[in-house]
Amino acid sequence: MPAAMQTVLLLTASNLFMTFAWYGHLKTLHNRDWYIAALLSWGIALFEYLLQVPANRIGYTTMSLGQLKILQEVITLAVFVPFAVFYMHHPLKLDYLWAGLCLLGAVYFVFRT
Repeated sequence: MPAAMQTVLLLTASNLFMTFAWYGHLKTLHNRDWYIAALLSWGIALFEYLLQVPANRIGYTTMSLGQLKILQEVITLAVFVPFAVFYMHHPLKLDYLWAGLCLLGAVYFVFRT
């Protein structure tokens, strides 16, 4: 499998863990003390890092640091929007589309040769 594809798959899985670590407690642990949510989030974040670190190492063999960062941001938005809509039950907003279009511009400038 090409390095870029490995990187995208690992970063996507990493972002799933990251999103739940950062925001999942707002739905599931809202009635618990913050430090309980923090400890649980740290535990989830471990799995994020176990995927994110190898993803960036693999990606850095074929992409620049800036390209890896923009790729990460695109994946983050692509994971966050379904999470917000389907898990957190927030409305789908047109602002997500505008943010995505801005990221497409960033992708163009960072990946052009």
